[in-house]
Amino acid sequence: MAKERKSIARNKRARFDYEILERFEAGVVLTGTEVRSLRERNAQITESFAMIRGGEMWWHNVYIAPYSHGNRANVDPDRKRKLLLHKREIRYLHSKVKEAGLTLVPLELYFDRNGRVKLEIALARGKKLHDKRSSMAARDTQRDIDRALKERQRD
Repeated sequence: MAKERKSIARNKRARFDYEILERFEAGVVLTGTEVRSLRERNAQITESFAMIRGGEMWWHNVYIAPYSHGNRANVDPDRKRKLLLHKREIRYLHSKVKEAGLTLVPLELYFDRNGRVKLEIALARGKKLHDKRSSMAARDTQRDIDRALKERQRD
């Protein structure tokens, strides 16, 4: 059965700056007005990151705009938010981040098929400048190949 996702925000920069090793799905602890704001697609996750502190995972630097009709129920848009994962997953990620110099990068914020807000995070390693150049070159050559195939089909 295919996953039904209603995407809220994507971190396109993450795939360019990091080599994605593993992906995890985490729940996010939010207030009601934050969820309503996310339904209006008011989120920015490009500069955000995840940290493990005291056996819990926290999401920093995420911006969820205040809900337009939220008045005093709105919370600070830049506050850190708790991520929900199984304890064994948190321990596994903590050991990987600690020993191997890897980092936790958010990839996509979305609603699952039950209407819950989920965050796809990745265990990633930062790319060097030459890695970025090679991925850009590979993308350019693939684009040229696709363009040539498209032209050939037209004839």
